Amino acid sequence: MFRNAIRRRHWPLYLLLALATLAGVALWAYSPALPPDMLVARYANDKSEFIEVAGAHAHMRDQGDPDGTPLVLIHGAGGSLHVWEGWVRELGSKARLISVDLPGHGLTGAWPRQEYTVKAYADFVEALVDALHLDRFVLVGHSLGGGVAWTFAATRPDRVSQIILIDAAGESREPAWPTRLARLPIVGEIGIHFRPERWVRRKLTEAYADPAMVTPERIKRTAELQRFPGNREATRLRARTQEPLDTEQLKRLAVATLILWGARDPWVPVTDAYRFRDDIKTTTLKVFDKLGHDPMEEDPVATAAAVAAFLKPIPSSFRVRTGPLEIGAQSRPVTCVDLVAGCADSGGN
Repeated sequence: MFRNAIRRRHWPLYLLLALATLAGVALWAYSPALPPDMLVARYANDKSEFIEVAGAHAHMRDQGDPDGTPLVLIHGAGGSLHVWEGWVRELGSKARLISVDLPGHGLTGAWPRQEYTVKAYADFVEALVDALHLDRFVLVGHSLGGGVAWTFAATRPDRVSQIILIDAAGESREPAWPTRLARLPIVGEIGIHFRPERWVRRKLTEAYADPAMVTPERIKRTAELQRFPGNREATRLRARTQEPLDTEQLKRLAVATLILWGARDPWVPVTDAYRFRDDIKTTTLKVFDKLGHDPMEEDPVATAAAVAAFLKPIPSSFRVRTGPLEIGAQSRPVTCVDLVAGCADSGGN
């Protein structure tokens, strides 16, 4: 009884200590957005361009052979255009490689449209290729970007000559755990402001079959780009608004399609690759037994070789459209050199 009386007298102290501990953890875990200028200086390079696309201040790179077959490269959820640099090295002498940070990702940041669904991203891709005067091109999509690629091809078949799907979204109906977490009330609002490094490390460890890919540099870049203003809020909004994709559209696709897949992908199982193959009329499937969710990063040589064997040239008369290129505020000067080459670098950062 005496002990119970002591506990009753001290419960306010215990409560205060508990609240102080929670506050300390929250302050330690809280991570505000990082200054955009700092991130641009750190993660843009001399190939980076910033153009206005459908209201977004989009970070893109236009690399490789300006007269080669144009490939428009769309990354996955939480990714950035950096995932394509291995292909730029391997395919740069054979193709023109156009990569972009989707709205709500990388150095592009928030989109005034405030929509981050696959359908909205397909609209963004259309605005991008119109800004670059591309009439027809090869559209490449990884993971979420794969869902964007086949949705774009299904709704705008006259714009794409071929599509390449890499561990693409669409066939699986169960969302990944980060998406399920972001959908939770309160948890989603609070969780996006916590330090992302720990869950980024976990995510990358799951994504790559080769542990050596989970480098401190990659963890830091991925985590810091998530802290670009607007990106984390976009992630939460996308998780809460994206509906299951209509895979019936796949059965109407008549575009030549290359499917690349990592057999050790823990998020989008290799069985989905075979579903895509069965649903799309004209497909070539290549499964890489030792690779995970990001095969183009883990083995750019082998995956790029499969792409090179698949590509068909597009007649130059069908590559470009006429009209002014829509250029917005730049992080560095950009000059439009010609319609095929797009915009070339005219100066330093």
